[in-house]
Amino acid sequence: MKISAELLARLDGARHVMFFTGAGVSAESGIPTFRDTPGGLWARFEAAELATAEAFRRDPALVWGWYEWRRMKVLRARPNPAHEAIAALAADRPVSVVTQNVDDLHERSGSDVRAHLHGHLDRPRCFDCGTPARHPPGVPAVAEGGARIEPPACRKCGGLLRPGVVWFGEALPAADWQAAMQALDEADLLFSVGTSSLVWPAAEIPLWAARRGACVVQVNPQPTALDEVADFNLQGPAGEVLRELLAARRRPSER
Repeated sequence: MKISAELLARLDGARHVMFFTGAGVSAESGIPTFRDTPGGLWARFEAAELATAEAFRRDPALVWGWYEWRRMKVLRARPNPAHEAIAALAADRPVSVVTQNVDDLHERSGSDVRAHLHGHLDRPRCFDCGTPARHPPGVPAVAEGGARIEPPACRKCGGLLRPGVVWFGEALPAADWQAAMQALDEADLLFSVGTSSLVWPAAEIPLWAARRGACVVQVNPQPTALDEVADFNLQGPAGEVLRELLAARRRPSER
């Protein structure tokens, strides 16, 4: 992919860069997305049906097992070139990472994540009283076909632990949303990477950046609703595009 000299100049001149990332970034590390069809036990369920408080009330073992399977996938995965490029671009300028992903792959690649808008797989809490808890060390062993796993009990009230993610119908974590808004205020260049721009209210962030006069760059394999707003649309896998962007910055001939 050819990275335009205009985009390179915008990047060089940016005072603060914000990366707003979605499931497409983690998918390149082998993390299943909500669009992937699960097999075995979970083949009978839409992912959205397992990502609600109502589903947890109906069958907590099914929901906890599914999220333990997802957590297993994350712990076995490694950061990909997209994660690594984002971390590398922070070497010579302020960079904020705001992600919709619930994994820690940005952190493992060296990025300082300002906000996890949809929560974090590794931060369970009590379904009843909200007390934070910890997973036991190690990678959970969950069969690919799926397994019902009874959630652990809360040490404070005895209620069931739930995954530390934002389910459908729940508000985004207030502290993370505030951190994302602060990053948005600081940014004069925003990269929207690997996100469908369909999940609200997070999908508003690039739109707000554009309205504030920030340069908006979209990196995505497919067209999205952001196409008409973005100043630059870089179509392709996140790892491939961001790796080329990083390489182009290092080539004098691209200037």
